[in-house]
Amino acid sequence: MLKTFLCKIEDQRRKQGKRYELEYILLFSILAILSGATSYRKIAKFIKVRYEILNEIFGLNWKRKPAYTTGRDIIQSTSGAELEKSFREYSQELVKNDKTKQVISGDGKVLRGSFDHFKDQKAVQILSAFLNDSQVILAHEEIEAKTNEIPMAQKLMTDLGLSEAIFTLDAIHCQKKL
Repeated sequence: MLKTFLCKIEDQRRKQGKRYELEYILLFSILAILSGATSYRKIAKFIKVRYEILNEIFGLNWKRKPAYTTGRDIIQSTSGAELEKSFREYSQELVKNDKTKQVISGDGKVLRGSFDHFKDQKAVQILSAFLNDSQVILAHEEIEAKTNEIPMAQKLMTDLGLSEAIFTLDAIHCQKKL
């Protein structure tokens, strides 16, 4: 089911350079990361080691397995906004049929290693929405540099469009005037 949502992402590569389908590289990268891969080389190794199984399941028939540089270039050329949109659609589909009262946890985190003192770059902050019962991450939203997570949480609640849901957030959201 995830593959059908990954197919909607626009492939930025020229037609001549498309030896490997974007949705398969993204799907296999996700599977590799879930299996503990932490680099492009480890993602390529995951694909290489499991190629026979992946080929049997997905009917790939690739002439050769992709090098880590190929996977890296494909992943880096993929639009982050389109990928996030695709994941949001996928997670909405997962929870669409759930008729119980939904409890969603929101939390802001700083991405480790995202700041650079030499370039005067501040750390990147991300606000995530997590559906507790289904254990599904519904969305991520980058917190803009000149604000905090309060307006981003309000925007995220509106964007998700989940009525009748209970949102739990940190104490920073207990403001008199919102």
